[in-house]
Amino acid sequence: MRSFLHRLRAATRNDAARLGTLGLFGIAALGAIQFAPRMRTAPAPFSANATREMRADASLNAFGASNELRVRFALPGAAVEFPIEISGDDPTALSYQWVTTSDSTVTTPLLAVHGSSFVAPDKAGFYRLAIVHGADRQVIGEPTLAVMVPFARKTGAVLNGYRIGHYLAERFGHHDHPVGFLEVRRADVNLKVSAHLKLGDFLTHDNQADVWPKYVALNPRLLDKIELVLAKIGARARFSTTSGDDGASDVAFDVHSGFRTPAHNSGVWRAARDSRHQYGDAADLAIDADGDGRVTLNDEILVARAVDQVEDEHPDLVGGLGLYTSRHYRTPYVHIDTRGTRSRWKG
Repeated sequence: MRSFLHRLRAATRNDAARLGTLGLFGIAALGAIQFAPRMRTAPAPFSANATREMRADASLNAFGASNELRVRFALPGAAVEFPIEISGDDPTALSYQWVTTSDSTVTTPLLAVHGSSFVAPDKAGFYRLAIVHGADRQVIGEPTLAVMVPFARKTGAVLNGYRIGHYLAERFGHHDHPVGFLEVRRADVNLKVSAHLKLGDFLTHDNQADVWPKYVALNPRLLDKIELVLAKIGARARFSTTSGDDGASDVAFDVHSGFRTPAHNSGVWRAARDSRHQYGDAADLAIDADGDGRVTLNDEILVARAVDQVEDEHPDLVGGLGLYTSRHYRTPYVHIDTRGTRSRWKG
């Protein structure tokens, strides 16, 4: 990842450069962005039969407290809550199956719908829920079901050829480790995990660039918290984007670090030995919260205020907040996590 300082200098040299898109939005195209929850459109008709008017869609509570999550997590073959709304003349005798996000291949047999509890596919991957009524089938576009690889499938320090390392839990016999890992292939990196974040934002920045699939621990509570913080910051905050070797926009929003494997974390300068990054519930972010095209101490103050407000309103999302503004860092950034206890520090 190119440094923020490099991006700022590149933007100064080439203000007229055309901005590409790598999952973030260009400032020139946006001005200011409203980080408020977006209105959802009405679900597509369940059936083309106008007399039936059957509709199926995910309920609003399927998208987290922020209403901005795009994934739900499950272990293979486990029951998963997937709140849906069914409307029509006869919303009974429904069945469901899971289809892949990549090509809509059906991966499971038909099972009866019973409330909002569904059985996840047996294989790790990313799926969409299809509701079936007779000869009609409606695929619900969001949220995506992310089926994880169970932690127990890690052999020593390695999972399927990808080096993860060892958690303290494995050495001392307790159970504080991720329940599983998302299996990420090249085609998955741009998958939306929330309104403003994609799966690729959380990959470990280690020396395994050519090793695929990669594995990521990610906690949906972290995604919810970040989205709620962005909503608190409001319309002044802006995104950044890069355009390959041709230049970059002013830095505005970026994930410095998401998931870190224990193997990688052990070599990160000044990183905590048992960093929350290893558990998928922490991220380091730089946010241009005041929208002035720079990331400064003032932005950190605005973000810190938003984090406090979110934790006051959502005690289940309480966690750590670190402000990194010293000369040790080229660009100020914040650490946000959902460890379950309140912690504050400066770096």
